[in-house]
Amino acid sequence: MSPVIESQEHKALRSAVAALGKRHGRDYDINTLWSEAAKLGYLGVNLPEAYGGGGGGIAELSIVLEELGAAGCPLLMMVVSPAICGTVIARFGTEAQKQEWLPALADGTRTMAFGITEPDAGSNSHRITTTARRDGADWLLSGRKVFISGVDIADATLIVGRTEDARTGSLKPCLFIVPRDADGFGRRQIDMELHSAEKQFELTLDDVRLPADALVGDEDAGLLQLFAGLNPERVMTAAFAIGMGRYALSRAVEYARERTVWKQPIGAHQAVAHPLAQAHIDLELARLMMQKAAYLYDSGDDVAAGEAANMAKYAAGEACVRAVDQSVHTLGGNGLTREFGLASLITASRVARIAPVSREMILNYVSHQTLGLPKSY
Repeated sequence: MSPVIESQEHKALRSAVAALGKRHGRDYDINTLWSEAAKLGYLGVNLPEAYGGGGGGIAELSIVLEELGAAGCPLLMMVVSPAICGTVIARFGTEAQKQEWLPALADGTRTMAFGITEPDAGSNSHRITTTARRDGADWLLSGRKVFISGVDIADATLIVGRTEDARTGSLKPCLFIVPRDADGFGRRQIDMELHSAEKQFELTLDDVRLPADALVGDEDAGLLQLFAGLNPERVMTAAFAIGMGRYALSRAVEYARERTVWKQPIGAHQAVAHPLAQAHIDLELARLMMQKAAYLYDSGDDVAAGEAANMAKYAAGEACVRAVDQSVHTLGGNGLTREFGLASLITASRVARIAPVSREMILNYVSHQTLGLPKSY
């Protein structure tokens, strides 16, 4: 099916998830919603049927997150647990790793966090200093991570470290499953202005001893495996942003239809109506690129998916920020009250501009990879 025209199955999935989101709404309990979404098969919709999943792809999972976001109850850990970690294990994990993790990730009984960002590396994955060295049959993992979501509720964290290449002596990326209660694995909650059900943490790994089977996939294919997780992350971040933008826009449209000043609803005035129409157009365009990226990824074209996923994340982040800002302005002073639930989105909408990769780094990617311009770094 072309990514431009949604199939009947996708439309039905949208409708069903929207109904679930409407039942929970803005004041949702994250644990209750997570559990119910899992029971309905939505959390594992992208995971293989042989391991308890729905047998779909990132296209289906992004629909779930977008529709929950549009209802005001996005589940941020969907970006991490089924999309990044589930995808990486499904594609590259051993049979034992698949058996242990995929059914539990699909039915929501276990979650997995993802740790790549470091205090000094930022967006430069080549500067990651978390290293793994062999000690007999085991691995010893040491380093620091920052802005890692949901570590407190996750059963394990998929940590991106680096191992030394015996042939060249250079460091190469590798992924390790680190259990929450592993000795030497510490966490500190970061005090965020952002109000979210999912907390952010700084992690310390002090010679964390891991068995040989903690390594995911081939030690020599780390970069390929890493990007197999990062492309879905960008698609899902786009879904998160589009859902949030749609939620804010729907509140503003509802208000503009009903709020009457000088004998007619404010939505009748073009100065109010046109910016809302523009916000809707921007969100729809971003969704098209998101659907293209998901389609390319699910069809196995990792290179093309990388370009589209970055563009989708950029477009969705910008569209979300504009939609939220315009929605708040439409409500005026009411847009800053707790009653209408939009003010907190002013901060939250910036997440999609900043994480998991900044818009500037996406512009760098397009400049170099797509346009062939030289690098400045």
